[in-house]
Amino acid sequence: MRREVSTDLAMLERLIGPAGKDIVDVGCGWGELVRALAGKGARMAGVEVSEDQLASAIARDRDSGSRYLVGRAQELPLEDASVDLVVFMRALHHVAPTDLMRALREARRVLRADGSVYVAEPLPEGDYFALTSLVEDELDVRQAAQRALAEASLAGLDRVCSVDYDVRVCIADLAMLRSRIVRVDPARAAAFDAREAELADAFERLGEAGEQAGERCFLQPMRADVLRAAR
Repeated sequence: MRREVSTDLAMLERLIGPAGKDIVDVGCGWGELVRALAGKGARMAGVEVSEDQLASAIARDRDSGSRYLVGRAQELPLEDASVDLVVFMRALHHVAPTDLMRALREARRVLRADGSVYVAEPLPEGDYFALTSLVEDELDVRQAAQRALAEASLAGLDRVCSVDYDVRVCIADLAMLRSRIVRVDPARAAAFDAREAELADAFERLGEAGEQAGERCFLQPMRADVLRAAR
């Protein structure tokens, strides 16, 4: 069955209206989601594992009024019952499998009584997964994230909504692909460079032609889950 094609932001807005909420984006990267949700009326905090990881987000944030905090999913730098929404946007599978339940318990800890946890995870399937797996195969960690979500009751959370969808990812060229992959983990640069010829072939073979010359587009299967505090 063909999935709906959407964007991560549009799906989050549909399932969880962000306006007026206190939200923490765990694993905020360069802060795109922090800035986007702040622009829609949310009071935002972004969390990353180091000052270096936060530097790009802070540099790009001109005047959103958002906070940027150093911390990990397993030990969020937030007080108990202090936020309305905890977001893991393509981030949960980057938590070590042995720490996933601890991360979900931390999300539960910082939630207010009527709050929610929103998790959007890439599924280990499709052409884009096949392409990026040439650099690092994330099958095991993505499956571990889904198992943790299925057992979220152990962290005091109920999985109340789950939606599968596709995101269309369009990449201008191989250099842009490298930037996307290495940005997540700089250690991937060596693996990318070692398999550049194979990646170039797969980039052309697996992708569909985009609107711009040389651009290739892929569908990335995603799953969005909404969890709430167990009653």
